[in-house]
Amino acid sequence: MNMAMENTTPQRIEELVHLQRAFFATGTTREVAWRIGQLKRLEKGLRKWEQPLCDALWQDLHKSAEEAFLTELGLVYGELGEAIRKTRRWARRKRKPTPATVLPSSSYIVREPLGCTLIVSPWNYPVQLLLSPLVGCISAGCTAILKPSPYVPAVSQVLEKLIADTFPPEYVAVVQGNREVNGELFRHRYDLVFLTGSPSLGRIAMAAQAPYLTPMVLELGGKSPCIVDKEADLRLAARRIAWGKCLNSGQTCIAPDYLFLHRDIKDAFIEAFRQELNALYPEGTEHSDKYVHIVKESAFERLESYLADGLVVAGGRHDKARLWMEPTLLDCVSPDAPVMQEEIFGPIFPILTFRERSEVLRFVAGREKPLAFYYFGTPAAGWEMIRQSTSGGACINDVIMHVANSKIPFGGVGSSGMGSYHSERSFLAFTHERSVLKTPTWIDLPFRYMPYKFMGLVKKLLK
Repeated sequence: MNMAMENTTPQRIEELVHLQRAFFATGTTREVAWRIGQLKRLEKGLRKWEQPLCDALWQDLHKSAEEAFLTELGLVYGELGEAIRKTRRWARRKRKPTPATVLPSSSYIVREPLGCTLIVSPWNYPVQLLLSPLVGCISAGCTAILKPSPYVPAVSQVLEKLIADTFPPEYVAVVQGNREVNGELFRHRYDLVFLTGSPSLGRIAMAAQAPYLTPMVLELGGKSPCIVDKEADLRLAARRIAWGKCLNSGQTCIAPDYLFLHRDIKDAFIEAFRQELNALYPEGTEHSDKYVHIVKESAFERLESYLADGLVVAGGRHDKARLWMEPTLLDCVSPDAPVMQEEIFGPIFPILTFRERSEVLRFVAGREKPLAFYYFGTPAAGWEMIRQSTSGGACINDVIMHVANSKIPFGGVGSSGMGSYHSERSFLAFTHERSVLKTPTWIDLPFRYMPYKFMGLVKKLLK
């Protein structure tokens, strides 16, 4: 199973921070053509190491090559292709309107790299969630220290080899290890920390970086509700929801976390869910090569304990020896049960019921803001539910798929995160937008000078 991983030493971490600060100070990364060249190097490196990464994803997570490409490598290739095509446009100086009171000056926004950055990624999508932010980092002209998860050691070691084979350490480098290494990393000053992980890890990082006032992008998680109303197409809803919960075995930050079923359709939905699950896995998930396993024993034991929080009405079988757990519907669940307190991050679906949509809105509003919000029913009702709630992202009559469109931002709100990325927003996450006013010398208007003789005219211009 999991192999031992050696912690990067504090001395090496400190050395990398100093090396990257010195390299950034040379100005090399500010050249847009150079950045595009580095993006192409990353694309070439990813193609070279694609098969070893897929093999490692199978070894650590039992993730099939198809799912590895769809949810990890393919998304990174997409981000890379767009960044290679558009970085020059994104980095271009932009002229902005200038008010009459500041004429004849002209106004600009200059997009400049923030500097030396730290990117911390989790284990559930270890390739995508490390390399997609790196695309934005390179595009913006920053350097990066990368910290993959120790819970997927095979993947993390291949990622380290990929990066070392592609970039010099003073530009991009990988640091490996456990929570102690995280603590050592967070001790140093960065110009940006980009972290994907749990809310608890986000708080630790924020506290450690508070003395430096470091800007942060935090992609966290939370309990994302999935509401199925009485007007929903139950067969379609069950198929899409079952797929969303089976994807990565529910170990997805935007997985539908718990079900809110209208009482009139509850039994029909449960039966539809069983049938659609059978359609996805005709021979079951136990021996399927298209079903991801739980990442480690402690996570499995936590999930196993949740099975006592309700009545299993679908699925429920599991095997700790192989870290396999069947997709499971859990009925008769109390809102105060342990399974309803933290993000489940596994293939268990607790069921709550409602009669009026206002009940759902009150319940969701009474908890931390979720990363995603899913509603199945009429589009008009879906838009009304979205208007009266908040979340990082949302889908009407779908789950997960909003993350697949790089033209819209991906990010959390409140305890589910701050900041967003994908496409140009990834570039902007690592960028400082600098305001510049350019004033000519051939004229010097007297409005601003004491003793303010032209105040009447100034007031007219400002009103």
